[in-house]
Amino acid sequence: MYAIGILAEEGPNTELAWLLYLALGFFLLMIIVGWLTSRRSAEQAEAGHEAHVHSISIPPDDLTLIEGIGPKVAKVLNEAGIRSFADLAEADAADVQKTLDAAGLQMLNPQGWIEQAKLAAQGDMDGLKKLQGELKGGRKAK
Repeated sequence: MYAIGILAEEGPNTELAWLLYLALGFFLLMIIVGWLTSRRSAEQAEAGHEAHVHSISIPPDDLTLIEGIGPKVAKVLNEAGIRSFADLAEADAADVQKTLDAAGLQMLNPQGWIEQAKLAAQGDMDGLKKLQGELKGGRKAK
C-alpha cells in the first residue's frame, strides 16, 4: 500500500521553474557586467596614473632661456603641450604661431625659437649663446 502511495505521488510543482531560470540568468548577467566594468575602470585608473606620473616626473625646461620667449609666452607654450626644448624643436612654426595668436600674443616670430630650441635640446649651450649673439628679439639681425 505504501509503495502504491509513493508511485501515485507527483513530483514537485514545476509551473514556476522558468522564474528561477530567469533569476539565475539575470544574476549571471550582473556578474559579467560588473566584471567588465571593473576591468575598464582599473585600466582607466592605471592609464590616468601613468599619465600623472609622466607629467610629474619630467619637469618642464625653462623656455625663457630662448631669446624672444618671456614668462607669458612660456606659460602659453606649456599649456599648449610644449614643455621642453625638444618639444619646441620638433614643433611647426605655423602651429606655434596659431597658438600664440589664439592667446592674443601678436607680433612674435617663433621661427628663431625653434632654431634655438634645437641647440638647447642637444645641450649645446655654447652654440645657443653664439646664435643668440646674432639675434635681436629672437630674430636674425639684418
